Amino acid sequence: MADHTTDPAGLRGDCERCFGLCCVALPFAASADFAIDKQAGKPCPNLQGDHRCGIHAELRTKGFTGCTVYDCFGAGQKVSQLTFGGRDPRTGPRDEARRMVDVFPVVRQLHELLWYLTEALTLPAARPIHADLSRALERTEALTRRTPEELGALDVGAHRQDINVLLLKTSELARAGIRGKKKNRRGADLMGARLKGADLRGADLRGAYLIAADLTGADLRGADLIGADLRDADLTDADLTDAFFLTQPQLNAARGGAGTRLPGSVTRPAHWTARL
Repeated sequence: MADHTTDPAGLRGDCERCFGLCCVALPFAASADFAIDKQAGKPCPNLQGDHRCGIHAELRTKGFTGCTVYDCFGAGQKVSQLTFGGRDPRTGPRDEARRMVDVFPVVRQLHELLWYLTEALTLPAARPIHADLSRALERTEALTRRTPEELGALDVGAHRQDINVLLLKTSELARAGIRGKKKNRRGADLMGARLKGADLRGADLRGAYLIAADLTGADLRGADLIGADLRDADLTDADLTDAFFLTQPQLNAARGGAGTRLPGSVTRPAHWTARL
Protein backbone atom coordinates (compact mmCIF):
# COMPACT_ATOMS: atom_id res chain seq x y z
CA MET A 1 0.00 0.00 0.00
CA ALA A 2 1.36 3.41 -0.95
CA ASP A 3 2.42 5.77 1.83
CA HIS A 4 0.26 8.92 1.81
CA THR A 5 0.88 10.09 5.35
CA THR A 6 2.27 13.47 4.33
CA ASP A 7 -0.84 14.13 2.20
CA PRO A 8 -3.93 15.13 4.22
CA ALA A 9 -6.14 13.52 1.57
CA GLY A 10 -4.48 10.18 2.36
CA LEU A 11 -5.37 10.58 6.03
CA ARG A 12 -9.08 10.26 5.40
CA GLY A 13 -11.12 7.11 5.37
CA ASP A 14 -11.23 5.15 2.12
CA CYS A 15 -14.15 2.76 2.63
CA GLU A 16 -13.47 0.99 -0.68
CA ARG A 17 -10.25 -0.41 0.81
CA CYS A 18 -11.54 -1.18 4.28
CA PHE A 19 -13.42 -4.13 5.74
CA GLY A 20 -15.99 -1.92 7.45
CA LEU A 21 -13.95 -1.82 10.64
CA CYS A 22 -15.64 1.26 12.10
CA CYS A 23 -19.00 -0.52 11.63
CA VAL A 24 -17.75 -3.43 13.72
CA ALA A 25 -15.16 -2.17 16.21
CA LEU A 26 -16.92 0.90 17.58
CA PRO A 27 -19.80 0.91 20.09
CA PHE A 28 -22.69 3.37 20.05
CA ALA A 29 -25.81 4.03 22.08
CA ALA A 30 -29.30 4.93 20.96
CA SER A 31 -29.39 8.72 20.94
CA ALA A 32 -29.79 11.70 18.65
CA ASP A 33 -26.75 10.39 16.76
CA PHE A 34 -27.64 6.70 16.54
CA ALA A 35 -30.98 4.94 16.15
CA ILE A 36 -29.93 1.80 18.05
CA ASP A 37 -27.50 0.42 20.61
CA LYS A 38 -24.46 -1.51 19.40
CA GLN A 39 -21.66 -3.15 21.35
CA ALA A 40 -17.98 -2.84 20.41
CA GLY A 41 -16.94 -5.74 18.21
CA LYS A 42 -20.47 -6.47 17.03
CA PRO A 43 -21.21 -5.68 13.36
CA CYS A 44 -23.80 -2.98 12.73
CA PRO A 45 -26.98 -4.56 11.33
CA ASN A 46 -26.71 -2.20 8.36
CA LEU A 47 -23.32 -3.64 7.38
CA GLN A 48 -23.67 -5.83 4.31
CA GLY A 49 -21.69 -8.89 3.31
CA ASP A 50 -19.49 -6.84 0.98
CA HIS A 51 -18.48 -4.55 3.91
CA ARG A 52 -20.65 -1.71 2.57
CA CYS A 53 -23.33 0.19 4.46
CA GLY A 54 -26.80 -0.79 3.32
CA ILE A 55 -28.28 2.63 4.14
CA HIS A 56 -25.30 4.87 3.33
CA ALA A 57 -27.38 7.31 1.28
CA GLU A 58 -30.03 7.52 4.01
CA LEU A 59 -27.94 7.55 7.19
CA ARG A 60 -29.17 10.94 8.38
CA THR A 61 -32.83 10.34 7.64
CA LYS A 62 -32.72 6.94 9.36
CA GLY A 63 -31.18 8.28 12.56
CA PHE A 64 -27.49 7.51 12.05
CA THR A 65 -26.11 11.05 11.93
CA GLY A 66 -23.12 9.93 13.99
CA CYS A 67 -21.95 7.73 11.14
CA THR A 68 -21.87 10.69 8.74
CA VAL A 69 -19.71 12.65 11.18
CA TYR A 70 -17.10 9.96 11.79
CA ASP A 71 -13.81 9.64 9.93
CA CYS A 72 -11.05 7.14 10.73
CA PHE A 73 -8.24 9.35 9.33
CA GLY A 74 -7.31 6.50 6.98
CA ALA A 75 -6.77 3.95 9.74
CA GLY A 76 -9.38 1.59 8.33
CA GLN A 77 -7.56 0.96 5.06
CA LYS A 78 -4.19 0.86 6.85
CA VAL A 79 -5.32 -1.93 9.19
CA SER A 80 -7.23 -3.77 6.45
CA GLN A 81 -4.63 -3.63 3.71
CA LEU A 82 -1.27 -3.30 5.50
CA THR A 83 -1.49 -4.58 9.06
CA PHE A 84 -3.48 -7.64 8.03
CA GLY A 85 -2.36 -7.88 4.42
CA GLY A 86 -5.78 -7.47 2.83
CA ARG A 87 -7.15 -10.67 4.40
CA ASP A 88 -10.93 -10.58 4.65
CA PRO A 89 -11.93 -11.12 8.31
CA ARG A 90 -15.01 -13.05 7.19
CA THR A 91 -12.92 -15.82 5.67
CA GLY A 92 -9.90 -15.82 8.01
CA PRO A 93 -9.42 -17.21 11.51
CA ARG A 94 -11.81 -15.83 14.12
CA ASP A 95 -9.00 -14.74 16.43
CA GLU A 96 -7.45 -12.69 13.61
CA ALA A 97 -10.77 -10.91 13.06
CA ARG A 98 -10.85 -10.05 16.77
CA ARG A 99 -7.30 -8.71 16.64
CA MET A 100 -8.22 -6.55 13.66
CA VAL A 101 -11.08 -5.04 15.66
CA ASP A 102 -8.77 -4.44 18.64
CA VAL A 103 -5.97 -2.89 16.58
CA PHE A 104 -8.19 -0.52 14.60
CA PRO A 105 -8.81 2.03 17.42
CA VAL A 106 -5.08 2.12 18.17
CA VAL A 107 -4.14 2.91 14.58
CA ARG A 108 -6.99 5.40 14.37
CA GLN A 109 -5.47 7.39 17.23
CA LEU A 110 -2.05 7.28 15.58
CA HIS A 111 -3.49 8.46 12.26
CA GLU A 112 -5.22 11.35 14.00
CA LEU A 113 -1.82 12.39 15.34
CA LEU A 114 -0.40 12.07 11.82
CA TRP A 115 -3.11 14.47 10.64
CA TYR A 116 -2.11 17.08 13.23
CA LEU A 117 1.62 16.67 12.58
CA THR A 118 1.13 16.90 8.84
CA GLU A 119 -0.84 20.12 9.22
CA ALA A 120 1.70 21.54 11.68
CA LEU A 121 4.39 21.09 9.04
CA THR A 122 2.40 23.30 6.64
CA LEU A 123 2.42 26.26 9.04
CA PRO A 124 5.24 28.71 8.23
CA ALA A 125 5.22 30.07 11.78
CA ALA A 126 6.13 26.62 13.10
CA ARG A 127 9.30 26.47 10.98
CA PRO A 128 11.61 26.67 14.05
CA ILE A 129 10.36 23.24 15.13
CA HIS A 130 9.76 21.67 11.71
CA ALA A 131 12.66 19.27 12.23
CA ASP A 132 11.16 18.05 15.50
CA LEU A 133 7.73 17.75 13.90
CA SER A 134 9.16 15.76 10.98
CA ARG A 135 10.88 13.34 13.34
CA ALA A 136 7.66 12.94 15.30
CA LEU A 137 5.72 12.27 12.13
CA GLU A 138 8.22 9.64 11.01
CA ARG A 139 8.15 8.00 14.43
CA THR A 140 4.35 7.95 14.49
CA GLU A 141 4.12 6.56 10.98
CA ALA A 142 6.56 3.82 11.93
CA LEU A 143 4.32 2.86 14.85
CA THR A 144 1.33 2.42 12.51
CA ARG A 145 3.33 -0.20 10.58
CA ARG A 146 4.04 -2.47 13.52
CA THR A 147 2.63 -5.97 13.84
CA PRO A 148 -0.82 -6.54 15.34
CA GLU A 149 0.79 -7.86 18.51
CA GLU A 150 3.03 -4.81 18.85
CA LEU A 151 0.14 -2.44 18.19
CA GLY A 152 -1.99 -4.19 20.78
CA ALA A 153 0.69 -3.60 23.42
CA LEU A 154 1.39 0.02 22.43
CA ASP A 155 0.88 2.78 25.02
CA VAL A 156 -0.85 5.24 22.70
CA GLY A 157 -1.60 7.64 25.55
CA ALA A 158 2.07 8.13 26.35
CA HIS A 159 2.91 8.71 22.70
CA ARG A 160 0.05 11.19 22.39
CA GLN A 161 1.40 13.15 25.36
CA ASP A 162 4.82 13.39 23.71
CA ILE A 163 3.28 14.64 20.47
CA ASN A 164 1.05 17.09 22.32
CA VAL A 165 4.10 18.96 23.60
CA LEU A 166 5.04 19.71 20.00
CA LEU A 167 1.47 20.58 19.01
CA LEU A 168 1.22 23.05 21.89
CA LYS A 169 4.44 24.72 20.77
CA THR A 170 3.11 24.81 17.22
CA SER A 171 -0.03 26.54 18.44
CA GLU A 172 1.94 29.15 20.36
CA LEU A 173 4.10 29.93 17.34
CA ALA A 174 1.18 30.06 14.91
CA ARG A 175 -0.95 32.35 17.06
CA ALA A 176 1.89 34.63 18.14
CA GLY A 177 1.83 36.57 14.88
CA ILE A 178 -1.87 37.39 15.02
CA ARG A 179 -2.56 40.95 16.05
CA GLY A 180 -4.85 41.92 18.88
CA LYS A 181 -5.68 40.32 22.20
CA LYS A 182 -5.96 36.57 21.78
CA LYS A 183 -8.62 34.92 23.93
CA ASN A 184 -7.79 31.83 25.96
CA ARG A 185 -10.84 29.55 25.95
CA ARG A 186 -8.97 26.29 26.34
CA GLY A 187 -11.33 23.62 27.68
CA ALA A 188 -14.01 26.26 28.29
CA ASP A 189 -17.68 25.34 28.67
CA LEU A 190 -19.24 27.33 25.84
CA MET A 191 -22.19 25.06 25.18
CA GLY A 192 -24.99 27.07 23.64
CA ALA A 193 -22.93 30.27 23.97
CA ARG A 194 -24.06 33.31 22.03
CA LEU A 195 -20.93 34.17 20.09
CA LYS A 196 -22.50 35.67 16.99
CA GLY A 197 -19.93 37.92 15.30
CA ALA A 198 -17.40 37.29 18.07
CA ASP A 199 -13.76 38.20 17.49
CA LEU A 200 -11.96 34.93 18.16
CA ARG A 201 -8.91 35.56 16.00
CA GLY A 202 -5.97 33.54 17.28
CA ALA A 203 -8.04 32.15 20.14
CA ASP A 204 -6.97 29.05 22.03
CA LEU A 205 -10.09 26.86 21.79
CA ARG A 206 -8.33 23.56 22.44
CA GLY A 207 -10.85 21.13 23.90
CA ALA A 208 -13.52 23.82 24.27
CA TYR A 209 -17.15 22.68 24.50
CA LEU A 210 -18.90 24.59 21.73
CA ILE A 211 -21.89 22.28 21.42
CA ALA A 212 -24.83 24.17 19.85
CA ALA A 213 -22.94 27.48 20.20
CA ASP A 214 -24.02 30.35 17.95
CA LEU A 215 -20.89 31.24 16.01
CA THR A 216 -22.65 32.83 13.05
CA GLY A 217 -20.41 35.44 11.51
CA ALA A 218 -17.68 34.82 14.10
CA ASP A 219 -14.07 35.53 13.20
CA LEU A 220 -12.06 32.37 13.93
CA ARG A 221 -9.09 33.13 11.73
CA GLY A 222 -5.92 31.60 13.12
CA ALA A 223 -7.73 29.91 16.02
CA ASP A 224 -6.49 26.63 17.49
CA LEU A 225 -9.44 24.21 17.33
CA ILE A 226 -7.77 20.95 18.31
CA GLY A 227 -10.27 18.78 20.16
CA ALA A 228 -12.98 21.48 20.23
CA ASP A 229 -16.48 19.96 20.35
CA LEU A 230 -18.40 21.61 17.52
CA ARG A 231 -21.48 19.38 17.53
CA ASP A 232 -24.44 21.43 16.25
CA ALA A 233 -22.40 24.64 16.50
CA ASP A 234 -23.71 27.16 13.96
CA LEU A 235 -20.82 28.28 11.73
CA THR A 236 -23.00 30.08 9.19
CA ASP A 237 -20.96 32.91 7.63
CA ALA A 238 -18.15 32.34 10.13
CA ASP A 239 -14.56 32.87 8.97
CA LEU A 240 -12.31 29.92 9.78
CA THR A 241 -9.62 30.91 7.29
CA ASP A 242 -6.25 29.78 8.63
CA ALA A 243 -7.86 28.13 11.67
CA PHE A 244 -5.71 25.10 12.38
CA PHE A 245 -6.00 21.60 13.80
CA LEU A 246 -9.62 21.56 12.59
CA THR A 247 -10.54 18.05 11.46
CA GLN A 248 -13.20 16.89 9.05
CA PRO A 249 -15.17 15.04 11.76
CA GLN A 250 -15.38 18.24 13.81
CA LEU A 251 -16.68 20.15 10.80
CA ASN A 252 -19.09 17.39 9.84
CA ALA A 253 -20.65 17.63 13.30
CA ALA A 254 -21.27 21.37 12.96
CA ARG A 255 -23.76 23.39 10.94
CA GLY A 256 -22.79 25.91 8.29
CA GLY A 257 -23.47 27.14 4.81
CA ALA A 258 -22.10 28.50 1.57
CA GLY A 259 -20.88 31.64 3.34
CA THR A 260 -18.72 29.75 5.86
CA ARG A 261 -15.06 30.31 5.00
CA LEU A 262 -12.88 27.28 5.62
CA PRO A 263 -9.17 26.40 5.71
CA GLY A 264 -7.89 24.34 2.80
CA SER A 265 -7.31 21.27 4.98
CA VAL A 266 -11.04 20.42 5.14
CA THR A 267 -13.96 20.24 2.73
CA ARG A 268 -17.43 21.73 3.03
CA PRO A 269 -19.83 19.06 4.34
CA ALA A 270 -22.49 18.10 1.82
CA HIS A 271 -25.27 18.20 4.40
CA TRP A 272 -24.69 21.91 5.04
CA THR A 273 -26.65 22.75 1.94
CA ALA A 274 -29.12 19.87 2.14
CA ARG A 275 -32.41 20.12 4.02
CA LEU A 276 -33.63 17.00 5.76
